[in-house]
Amino acid sequence: MDPSMWHKIAAVSGVAAVGLGSYGAHGFKPQNPTYKEFGGLLTAGIIAFSGTCYTVALLEDRKYSTLAPFGGLAFIGAWASLLF
Repeated sequence: MDPSMWHKIAAVSGVAAVGLGSYGAHGFKPQNPTYKEFGGLLTAGIIAFSGTCYTVALLEDRKYSTLAPFGGLAFIGAWASLLF
């Protein structure tokens, strides 16, 4: 693929990221408080599960894997929060 095409793809991605980020930060006002619960649980799951996986992979030490199940439970809780 032509290098200028990669520049265009990067530019579109950057514009989309900044535009959607500013809309989410300033323009989007969720009416349903469930989304805040979902977002909090999903963020906790990402930090606990994915962060643990990256830490174990980078440090090659499995003693840091104890938080992974809690991250998984946070993921399950996040998706379950959308049911109610």
